[in-house]
Amino acid sequence: TDFLIVAWYVPCLASHETLQELCRKENLRCKSIGITNKSLKSYEVEYLCDYKVEEGKEYYLVKWKGWPESSNTWEPQKNLKCPKLLENFLSDKDEYLSRMKEGRALKVRNSVKALKPAVADYIVKKAKQRIALQRWKEELNRKKNHKGMILVENTVDLEGPPIDFYYINEYKPAPGINVINGITTGCECSDCPAEKCCPKEAGFILAYNKRKKLKIQPGLPIYECNSFCRCGPDCPNRIVQKGTQYSLCIFRTNNGRGWGVKTLQKIKTNSFVMEYVGEVITSEEAERRGQFYDNQGNTYLFDLDYDSDEFTVDAARYGNVSHFVNHSCDPNLQVFNVFIDNLDLRLPRIALFSTRTIKAGEELTFDYQMKGSIDLTSDSADGLSPSKKRIRTVCKCGAVCCRGYLN
Repeated sequence: TDFLIVAWYVPCLASHETLQELCRKENLRCKSIGITNKSLKSYEVEYLCDYKVEEGKEYYLVKWKGWPESSNTWEPQKNLKCPKLLENFLSDKDEYLSRMKEGRALKVRNSVKALKPAVADYIVKKAKQRIALQRWKEELNRKKNHKGMILVENTVDLEGPPIDFYYINEYKPAPGINVINGITTGCECSDCPAEKCCPKEAGFILAYNKRKKLKIQPGLPIYECNSFCRCGPDCPNRIVQKGTQYSLCIFRTNNGRGWGVKTLQKIKTNSFVMEYVGEVITSEEAERRGQFYDNQGNTYLFDLDYDSDEFTVDAARYGNVSHFVNHSCDPNLQVFNVFIDNLDLRLPRIALFSTRTIKAGEELTFDYQMKGSIDLTSDSADGLSPSKKRIRTVCKCGAVCCRGYLN
């Protein structure tokens, strides 16, 4: 009898180090992930777990990269060739002790100096977090398709990367929704700002000046040149489609607003900063999800209401850096509806432009009640919702003109 064998391939979410640990724990060899007879004798410090002094000698408990924690060993400091990891260890120890207002190591019986278990536990958690955030940063930069780099920073707590979030660069349509709709012609301009370009054909003015800065008022749409236009990539009417040009940092806020985003470069007034992307769903589906999200205290639903309220963008699981941008009643970003390769008025792309000069290191924010956004319900101030009947959520933006509530 012949049997049909069907193989399913799915991406592995575990790191190489985790897979190596599993192989070594089960005494398996796997050449594809670097576990061979030769590599079984190789050791590299992944992080330091603990510290003690015995007979006048300093020892550190070492977690070896690619080895299970059961293989951790105490090593004398003179054997360690990892100055950065030692620096991290001491920094994490001092941070914990300063928070706890403690300043000395614990002396236990037989005159062995050692760290308190709570200190060592914190150091290990911080080391694991540092590794996880580094891996997340690398993943984000592999997946993004724009010029700007993405950094990740958490100096506030032990929160690691979001568990159920997948980075995308453009809308992810739900089944039955077409976000690319039938455009087959473009402009024939040789100088788009001076001729009857795409926006004029749509009955609007060109959105950008020759310095590629926004010149229209909020509420007006942006019509950019598309893939069928005669103009080249340097056309001043191709801005949003080029993606984020700035290096940004996803960072942990220190006032209970969860993650936020700050710019690492100066951003001039009326500059394009980023798109708001996510899964495109019907408003009926958004209402259903909104009820579920309310129970979790998180939602990222953004109504596409430029022409109708038929569709909504859900950035809860699928999104880009904009997923982490917080609300402010005095924002430095403004929402605009953009049309490029899709002229369906029900499905604009959502672009965020600077309303003023933004300094390097400053947090990026937009008003969740701007046109295109209706309401928010999230205990971390991180979501958009189409429903006007949600429980009122206190605003933590800290602006002088704060309205007090996010909805």
